[in-house]
Amino acid sequence: MKTLQKTILALATGSLLSVGAQAAVNYGNGYTGQPYVAAKVGQFDLDIDGADDPTAYGVTAGYNFDPNFGVEAEYVGSDDADYRGGDIDAKTYGAYGTYRYAFPNSGLYAKGKLGVAKTEVEASNTTLGLYDGSKDDTNLAGGVGLGYAVNSDFSVEAEYDMLGDDRDLMTVGAQLKF
Repeated sequence: MKTLQKTILALATGSLLSVGAQAAVNYGNGYTGQPYVAAKVGQFDLDIDGADDPTAYGVTAGYNFDPNFGVEAEYVGSDDADYRGGDIDAKTYGAYGTYRYAFPNSGLYAKGKLGVAKTEVEASNTTLGLYDGSKDDTNLAGGVGLGYAVNSDFSVEAEYDMLGDDRDLMTVGAQLKF
């Protein structure tokens, strides 16, 4: 990566991180809206005959308007998994509305999300001539999860997402609130 690209990336990252410090809004009901970022790792379930399920990794950025409702955007990519001697990988981009229910007297919460996701699957197996190409789908998508708030700024969660067309994603991750 060239020096100019590294500089621009560092400036953009620094700008995004400093925006969170100014983004809190007090709604007068004792709750302040809260932005967050998260990192996650897991596995895609692509339901393709002869293909291993690739390992998934991704990032999420979101904003909680109140303790229950919020929005988030995510990107999840994968490594190359085996496809009958060739390779297969997947990535998804999503935008969701979220709802969290905090269980009383504990840091445990349940999460639901509903939105739209674009999933891209690329496969190649030129040695056997089985498949060489890609497929993009944009679908209604949703997920459910269970999380634990370690403190007011840090939590961990496990999620199961349904991305449409027999494409599922299971992840665990950590979330940092600003």
